[in-house]
Amino acid sequence: MDLGIRGKRALVCAGSKGLGRGCAEALAEAGVDLVLNARGAEALEATAAAIRSRHGVRVTAVAADVTEAAGRARLLAAAEGADILVTNAAGPPPGLWSDWEREDFIKAIDANMLTPIALMKALLPGMIERGWGRVVNITSFAVKAPIAQLGLSNAARAGLTGYVAGTARQVARHGVAINNLLPGVHATDRSDALDRGAAEARGVPLSQVMAERAASIPAGRYGTAAEFGAMCAFLCSARAGFIVGQNIVLDGGALNATI
Repeated sequence: MDLGIRGKRALVCAGSKGLGRGCAEALAEAGVDLVLNARGAEALEATAAAIRSRHGVRVTAVAADVTEAAGRARLLAAAEGADILVTNAAGPPPGLWSDWEREDFIKAIDANMLTPIALMKALLPGMIERGWGRVVNITSFAVKAPIAQLGLSNAARAGLTGYVAGTARQVARHGVAINNLLPGVHATDRSDALDRGAAEARGVPLSQVMAERAASIPAGRYGTAAEFGAMCAFLCSARAGFIVGQNIVLDGGALNATI
């Protein structure tokens, strides 16, 4: 399918690895030029070079911490006029409700709620002026089914979801569609870290934790960054303008709900 976005320009955050890279690869395959962001310059440059070589699109790599004002300003300067925004950030660490203090919540909210909002506020006016735009926020299926040990993530991502619910409906009339993608378990560094932490806590092999986790998913496996990216690219496409303010779960059926 021709997604109708060849020649558009996208800002993809945390795009050097994992789900962010999956989204960047899928957009590049559709002919979208990229402004690619991550904190680690070496991995970012390697990813940018690979995408340029594979897909023949322009890729601008900006190594910066977008939770900091200076880093965000550099990234937005490079991404001025972007038609597409994909926000993404690593989730805060797991723990118990009693572990977290105010500072922990502030840090989580800053990274997983306030930073995506700041990026949207910066880029939405241009999209509205041009009469076309797409925003995809990568959140978590924990927004719909909270994960007990990820209370910081549950709180911050739910806050972003509430913001998007109203904002998406305010800008839709201008040809701008904002939606959220809610990943379940995918084969990424984040899942690997959580699996390793669970294995250490229980004193069992990592392979056992991974097998048990995969067995709990109706699809019987972890998701891939490529299939996640394909959904992201579709939501960013010219075919998805009537999808507004939705929370789309990609979890292999793990969320047990009728609606």
